[in-house]
Amino acid sequence: MPPFVFFDEVRKSFDGREVLRGLTLVIRKGEALVILGGSGTGKTVILKHIVGLLSPDEGRVFVDGKDITEYNENQLLAVRRKIGFLFQGSALFDSMSVFDNVAFPLREHTKLSESEIERRVHEKLKLVGLEGIDWMMPDKLSGGMKRRVALARAIILEPEALLYDEPTTGLDPITTRWVSKLMRNIHESLGITSVIVTHNVQSAFTVADRIAFLYRGRIKFVGTPEEIKASGDHIVQEFLKS
Repeated sequence: MPPFVFFDEVRKSFDGREVLRGLTLVIRKGEALVILGGSGTGKTVILKHIVGLLSPDEGRVFVDGKDITEYNENQLLAVRRKIGFLFQGSALFDSMSVFDNVAFPLREHTKLSESEIERRVHEKLKLVGLEGIDWMMPDKLSGGMKRRVALARAIILEPEALLYDEPTTGLDPITTRWVSKLMRNIHESLGITSVIVTHNVQSAFTVADRIAFLYRGRIKFVGTPEEIKASGDHIVQEFLKS
């Protein structure tokens, strides 16, 4: 399977602190790759490079076979249209209903009729198990419901890839399991590339085809859930048991 994303020796620093230290990573087209690692290790920095919100200090980033490292904003917009992004904390618009939150990307980026927008919004809300709540406002939703609305919005443009930034942070264990299973179901039903950054080990095992373990700015291990469980690396094992 050809790669959808390729990081080639990427380095990135903030205020003199090097976060990515020559990171090399292949994300295969159509796979669910979880980037596992502790808080503050640079997992979200990786996601932001994929959509061009950050650019490397050194190294190259390739998306769908194209080197996007020095793309301008117009070129990056074309890349971003292929990729949905589930932001940490959901990032719903508080002043908009569930329906209008999910419909927002269609109204901004397409010329679809309102009837077609309505059809697509209802289709995606059904896919995430949230039928019949179009009228509700975000402040009336539970944490898990907000994540599902944000997920429906992230897939409304039918992207080729979906990026998740700590999708289970702040959720209780039962909701975390439910959301993790939903992410896996969405991945399989849509047949897209999924990239999930998390520090939640059990969620990673539920969602991933492969897991990449980020440690001190580099990928220390990459393999299937079964392979990472069997890894002899003591740092990897210490993290899995934490």
